[in-house]
Amino acid sequence: MNIQACIFDLDGVIVDTAKYHYKAWRKLAKSLGFDFTEAQNEQLKGVSRMESLNIILKIGNKILDEAQKTALAKQKNDWYLEQVADMTSNEILPGVVDFLNELKAKNIRIALGSASKNAVLTLQKVNLLNYFEVVIDGTKTTRSKPDPQVFQLGAQGLGIPPENCIVFEDAAKGVTAARSAGMYAIGLGNLDELAHAHAVIPSFEHVNFQRIVELLY
Repeated sequence: MNIQACIFDLDGVIVDTAKYHYKAWRKLAKSLGFDFTEAQNEQLKGVSRMESLNIILKIGNKILDEAQKTALAKQKNDWYLEQVADMTSNEILPGVVDFLNELKAKNIRIALGSASKNAVLTLQKVNLLNYFEVVIDGTKTTRSKPDPQVFQLGAQGLGIPPENCIVFEDAAKGVTAARSAGMYAIGLGNLDELAHAHAVIPSFEHVNFQRIVELLY
């Protein structure tokens, strides 16, 4: 096994920003006259902004034209950005910085593969942008997970073959995308939801690169 690169999802893997997305989406739903629960929010993991909006509108039985959808998506993003304006490195999930430092020390290449259009801003806010050689986000993709495009572009940007890449994902659609790209997939979170990953870990806390490789054998 010749692992040369690691590609990370952002929300729920590197940083704890999922709560801000949920609050903004719930505020939007309420402005349209219905509620949006945390359980329903699970459907949005790894999904683009416009696709997330379509899911929410379906939940609320709302039919809108494209101009209205565009305006609502912008409103949601504005509310999200208001919340993350004061984001600090405290939002980085446990063990992430140590793991990234170890990858750097071992000359393992690092990329980001996220549906978020705010990925660069988020990484800047938490002082992690310099770790990532390549950032593929919602501004650079045309297809959302479970399509493998985001990870394929990440590997291409690094110049590393897919079979030499590990993807870290907290969403079932993201794991599917990674496997479809021909990469190893490590799930972060619930084993039941991510059972199709090559392996699942609860977090990066107390995990090193050697342990990840061992899990793949």
